[in-house]
Amino acid sequence: MSTNLSQWFDLDNNGTDVRTEVLAGITTFAASMYIITTNPTILQKAGMPFSAVLTATVLVSALSSITMGLYARNPLLVAPGMSLNALMAVSVVQTEGIPWRTALGCIFWAGMIFSLLTLLDRKGRVLLEVPPMLRYGLAGGIGLFIATIGFEATGFIVPMESGSLGWGKISPPTLTFLAGLMITSVLVVRKVKGSFIIGIAATALMALILNGPCSTSSMITPTHVLQPASSFLAWPDLSLVLQLDIYGALSPHLWPVIFLFLFTCFFDSLSTCVGVCEAGNLIDEERIPQNMQKSLRVNALGVVLSGVLGTSPSTSYIESATGVEEGGRTGLAALVSGLLFLPFIFLSPFLSLIPAVATAPVLVLAGVFMLRPLRYVRWERSEDAIPFFLAMFLMPLTYSITQGIIWGCLSWVVLKIANGKRSQVPKAMWAMAVLSLMLLLDMAYFTH
Repeated sequence: MSTNLSQWFDLDNNGTDVRTEVLAGITTFAASMYIITTNPTILQKAGMPFSAVLTATVLVSALSSITMGLYARNPLLVAPGMSLNALMAVSVVQTEGIPWRTALGCIFWAGMIFSLLTLLDRKGRVLLEVPPMLRYGLAGGIGLFIATIGFEATGFIVPMESGSLGWGKISPPTLTFLAGLMITSVLVVRKVKGSFIIGIAATALMALILNGPCSTSSMITPTHVLQPASSFLAWPDLSLVLQLDIYGALSPHLWPVIFLFLFTCFFDSLSTCVGVCEAGNLIDEERIPQNMQKSLRVNALGVVLSGVLGTSPSTSYIESATGVEEGGRTGLAALVSGLLFLPFIFLSPFLSLIPAVATAPVLVLAGVFMLRPLRYVRWERSEDAIPFFLAMFLMPLTYSITQGIIWGCLSWVVLKIANGKRSQVPKAMWAMAVLSLMLLLDMAYFTH
């Protein structure tokens, strides 16, 4: 069995082994499993049944991640995205009054167009023509973003009355987080195998002893105390499967909604794949992330599945960086992560006992490691440094990966033109800039 896996995923040539990939897959899943209960909590605002969305979330996450592992062979977990679920529930359904069945139809068509685009761009021209400095900015931005999530999940950083972020002061959860961060950091520095898994386990144990069960309902605005689940078994609810309104979603007045989902999913998936692979040095001889086109095709398939099974659009997860830092370099890590979702079709109540603080130290440390590409930044070249800076810092500040890539692309094109280097702007970057402008207008309309 071990030999077959090694051959299928080419572990030897990737400098890894089955044990390392399995640990990486477990680490990524542990850092991302909050979505199982968080996603249905958010989509309840759209009038969708909690249990059915939970089942759909598990199925989409499992099937998409398994496909990522077997087909694209990249260590990237795919699941319904946090910002994308809020976009669907609040902006599209609540604000615009679009029925959730029609919204699911829009997600389906967005996924189909996304799939078509990945098939047409067989040579990956978009990726080849994204400037390296912008890719470094995406990697750094995702690193800061994922670290911010870790700090906020524990209450160490909290929203202030002024609207800015500030120190949340010392409390039992923050003390647990700091202790877990120090333990995990020591393990990493001493190069202990499986340091992230050991750190998660140690932090979870401290949290359960000192604080009691913590909510996993939100990694962003956590509720620190939750009653233990009375039962650890729940039957899957498949009532949302095939409930999408495919034909109603094709109405011309809904085309902007399809566009919004399409390019938000595209930019989110592209930047996450590029950022995680760049930071983990998972790149080929042309410095392009490995198997990138296949990874985007899997993301597109995940969006289609989301509409069919009944949940918000899926995307590659920035938490995949935790598994990459644990040593994951192949699709075996994604396969393990995907398989770990499946038991929670029945065991979702068990998640109420898992403290959100347990994975926060790992997220912060993954953010540290994702800043490695900063050593390549040519700060003396302002036309490159400014787009890099915007792409990196706008992600955590706006809580949006999409905003980082939009302003990074726009500023890069504008500055090249202003510096008399219009001929250096490739066609793909012109296209990205135009799409960024169109998406900004679309987003402005849906958040008016």
